[in-house]
Amino acid sequence: MLKQFDFFLKDIIFVVGEVVIVSVLFLIVYAIFSVLFKKIDYIPFLKKYKEHSKMILKKIKIFLIYSYMIIFLSMMGYNGYLIYKKIGIYDNALHLVSKIPSKFWTELLIGSAKVVIISLAANYFIKIISKILVKIQDAAKAYKNISSNNEIIDNFFLRLITIIKNSIRCLVVIYVMNLMLFPEVFLSNMYILLKIYLIISGGILFTKAATAVVDSLEDLSKRYWYREDYVGWYNRLNNLLPLFRRCLEYVIYIWVTSLAMLQISFFERFVPFGTAIVQIIGIFFITRVIVELLKFFVDKYMVKSENQLLNKQRQTLVPITKSILQSVVYFIAFVLMLRALNINPLPILAGAGIFGLVIGMGAQSLINDIVAGIFILFESIFLVGDYIETGSARGIVESVLLRTTKIRDPNGQLHILRNGQIDGVENYSKGYTFAVVEVGVAYDSDLEHVFSVLSNLGKKVKEKNSSILEETVVQGIKEFGESEILIRTFTKVRPGHHFNVAYELRNLIKDEFEREGIEIPFARRVLIFKNQDEVKRDIEI
Repeated sequence: MLKQFDFFLKDIIFVVGEVVIVSVLFLIVYAIFSVLFKKIDYIPFLKKYKEHSKMILKKIKIFLIYSYMIIFLSMMGYNGYLIYKKIGIYDNALHLVSKIPSKFWTELLIGSAKVVIISLAANYFIKIISKILVKIQDAAKAYKNISSNNEIIDNFFLRLITIIKNSIRCLVVIYVMNLMLFPEVFLSNMYILLKIYLIISGGILFTKAATAVVDSLEDLSKRYWYREDYVGWYNRLNNLLPLFRRCLEYVIYIWVTSLAMLQISFFERFVPFGTAIVQIIGIFFITRVIVELLKFFVDKYMVKSENQLLNKQRQTLVPITKSILQSVVYFIAFVLMLRALNINPLPILAGAGIFGLVIGMGAQSLINDIVAGIFILFESIFLVGDYIETGSARGIVESVLLRTTKIRDPNGQLHILRNGQIDGVENYSKGYTFAVVEVGVAYDSDLEHVFSVLSNLGKKVKEKNSSILEETVVQGIKEFGESEILIRTFTKVRPGHHFNVAYELRNLIKDEFEREGIEIPFARRVLIFKNQDEVKRDIEI
């Protein structure tokens, strides 16, 4: 009787132990979830659940309670079955354990010890690496006192430390799976996932690093290379930095994608396309650099000249030269891009030539404009900066292109003319031009005194105004008007300055005539009232 009671007591203690162990395990799981949701702001993949964290935690709690009840009832049912069969619960557990070879427990103990040691070593290694990277981070931020990239550097090292931690932990998990004799397919897939994670994370990290390096180089260039000799180069190439960053990011993303696809046999066939796209991006960026350098050289060596006429000719040819060089470079780049895609460009170019011939036959006016533009440029009929008059447009030439000419008239309007439309040009900027000023004086004026005043005034103006080439010439009486004698003068001036000189002369003539008492007649209206009837008579004086 006492012996049966001992067996019964052992069974009760064993069942209670089972219940306690299962209960503790479920409490630990619930505690882990509670801590995770309290620290939800520090866990990136859980941030999106922040607003619903309480509701989710409540559902997890309900799920754990139901799971606990199912396991508890299953345990009780199994133990009740053993009692029904009059089988001791404790003895049955010992019997099941005895079937396990003793070598298993030895290997389990050794494996557990290995897992603990490796986990501790991995954690210690992570701490050492983190400290080293923090020191490197501080040194990078303190280098040359460059503070513009501190935020980028902090994000870079934070991401690097996170990648190292996750990679080491993943290796520990793979090692544990190997100890637990998981099938080889699971281990190989875990290695593939680890490689893909390292490739993607490393690509993103390298992108951040490249951005930080480019920004740092830009800051250093402003500090050390921004000299007078390099200002032109710096300003021209500095505009390409945003494009360089964007192209570099795309190249890194494509390389990362290609390396990740290499890890999966099904996607290996698409890797050559990634290489071709990288080549196209490189060709595009190099093309932009070459175009900017060519524009810089054209601006630097074609515009500056001491000869004013030669300088105007060069200013006229600069836009066309840039356009031609840019078109040639882009055409070569297009051919190289086709080569990168393993496409033969010859059939495409032949088809484009035939298509261009067909278009050209139907675009007679376009060809006429281009031919006329070529003759205007090479015969120097007019240049940028010339004052011309043609048809309904007159003003200063702002640009001469192969197809169109832009003229800014004195009122500010911009006239855009097709070169083929330009028929007959009056150019006021070839060699010299005359500033013609006509002034009216009264019939009773002393003409010799008037001529003398105008001549002396022309001498004074020439001394003050460098645009005047010769003194003002008084030609004499141009015509007899109804109330005035019209006197014509002209002054030889530099090209394009005739309007300004004429305005200046008129102002000075007005002031000088007032001082000399010379009358400039003007029309007057006289009203006469006679016998209360209004009679209007216009007397022109």
